[in-house]
Order: sequence, then C-alpha cells, then structure tokens
Amino acid sequence: MCKTHVLTVSSAKAPFEKSTIERRELRSDDVLIDIKFCGICHSDIHNAYDEWGGGIFPMVPGHEMAGVVTAVGTEVKKFAVGDRVGVGCFVDSCGECDYCLCGEEQYCTKGVVLSYNSYDYDGQLTYGGYSQKIVVKEDFVVRIPDRLDLDVASPLLCAGITTYSPLKKWNAGPGRKVAIVGMGGLGHLAVQYAHAMGAEVTVLSQSMNKKNEAFELGADHYFATSDPATFTELANRFDLILNTVSANLDVDAYLSMLGVDGALVNVGAPTASDKYNVFSLLMKRRSIAGSLVGGIQETQEMLDFSAQHGIAPKIEVIRADQVNEAYERVLRSDVRYRFVIDISTL
Repeated sequence: MCKTHVLTVSSAKAPFEKSTIERRELRSDDVLIDIKFCGICHSDIHNAYDEWGGGIFPMVPGHEMAGVVTAVGTEVKKFAVGDRVGVGCFVDSCGECDYCLCGEEQYCTKGVVLSYNSYDYDGQLTYGGYSQKIVVKEDFVVRIPDRLDLDVASPLLCAGITTYSPLKKWNAGPGRKVAIVGMGGLGHLAVQYAHAMGAEVTVLSQSMNKKNEAFELGADHYFATSDPATFTELANRFDLILNTVSANLDVDAYLSMLGVDGALVNVGAPTASDKYNVFSLLMKRRSIAGSLVGGIQETQEMLDFSAQHGIAPKIEVIRADQVNEAYERVLRSDVRYRFVIDISTL
C-alpha cells in the first residue's frame, strides 16, 4: 500500500482537514502518479455538501488531476516514469459494453467508476485528487502536451472536456451560430473552443460585466440576459445553445432563441428540476439535451486541440489551506475562473 496525504471532509458541509489514506498496491496495468495540481470543480462542492445526495464520507474530492508518473506496472505500455499526465472524472469502466468499446466510457452500462465518491468494482471506495498521489489503470490516464503547463491543464480534465465534447457532438463550426450561457469556469472555456472550431459565438450572461473578457476569448457578440429585450432580439437565432450554469433558467425563454432543429444542451447541473412548455419544442422542432464529460480518447483529443489552439483556462492557484475559502468564493462567483490547488502545499 502507498500512504498519501489528502484533504478530506468528514460529513456534508464539514470543513476540509488534512489526513492520510492508503492507495492500492500497483497492479500490472496501473500507473502511480504524483499529483502536482488539482482543479476545484463546482461538482466538488455539490458532492462535498451532499447537494445531489449519495455523498459517501469521509470524502476526498477532486477529478481534475495533473501530475507526473513515478512508477508503472509490469504490463504498462503507454506511459513511463517522468511522463506528464492527467486523470479526469472516472478511473474505470467495464471495457466490454458498446459504449466502452466505442470510447464513451462515461456511459458504461455497468456503471463508470468515478474518481471519487464512488466504489470500484472490487468494492473499494475511490478518493480523488485533493491528494499527493493516486494509482490509476493506464487506460484511464491521458498525456498532457508539453505546451500546456500542469496547473493550467488540470481544469481541462473536467471543465475542458465537459464543454469540448458537446460542441463537437452538436457540430459547432463554420456557418453555425452558437450561444454560450454563462461566462464562468465552464463558459469561458466553451467560448474558446467554439471560436477555435469556427462557429459564430455569442455569450449570454446576466450582466455586461464580462463583455470585454468574452471578446478577448473569441466571442463575436455579447448580450445580457437580465435585459428582456435580449430574448426578443435573438429570437430564432441560434443553432446551438450550450448552457454552462448550475442555476435554474427560464427554459422557454432560452428555447425561443433557437431556430428550427436547434438544441439547448445542458452541462451545468442545478440542484432543482427545470420546467418548460412542450410547445417551445414542438413549434420549431427544437430539442433539449445534456452531455456528460467525454471518453478517454476524446479527452486526449481535447488536450491536443487545446495545446494546438492555445486554449487554456484562466486560473487562480491556491494553497491547500485555502480550499474552504475557495469553496465559499466559488459560491459567490468570486473567481475568474477556476481555482487550482497546488498539491505541494498539502
């Protein structure tokens, strides 16, 4: 077993405390990683506060891990000691179902094993990246391109793939009009990806406060959703609206901005259910959809695409003893745009 220092919460909404856990012995197909940085995702807060239910405590959150390989199992082929690598939202799947075989492990019919707050197939509880070390099967590790610094790369393992995957799936590209709802941790990356894919990009934010930043990141237009005139002006405008916020919206109002066959795709996850009128869908053959991160192959593709196009999150690196404060700041929207924990301070 490998002992490692971690940040853990003992119960819902409890403060983080330093502790130790044991990682499993290195199996033949495992990689041991020294985690250098781990991003803070809003879903970490939902889980640590048990807002979605199903919280397993004590909990070590974190699914945006970037680090360096320090040991490999005897049958590992893809990685060697010293490689710069990342681990995202899940660490195992059945490998046999149709979804696993086509590279969409996140939809594994047996149930994907999440990086934390989940049980591995051997019944062991998983612990995440607020930790100095982790042991992961090589098939669930991705390579971080040299052009991406590790601290910047870490949020891409969730926030990056969460936005890249649906933009690709719903054909963001030349000739397509794409709106991004929210300019937060997810939204500011979605703007960059949609722009790099060649789409005409509009940001829909509550206020005009982030207009200049949106244009710097590649947006073509910017509108405040607090102004009712926005929904009139943009009626039937978009092919795709990517909703990145974790709050309930007036769904019918946003659907009204879609043209025929337009889609409202949700990647943010509010704690309460949304409501909408079915006629908002029927009259223009619109659709509402959701998207869950991406598979391992697509995550690697996203990292390579990010490096190629100079796409990176705006981050604030914090010490391990600042995580409690960081959670409070995320809830106040007081971060531009992602917190990243320097694990060397743990």
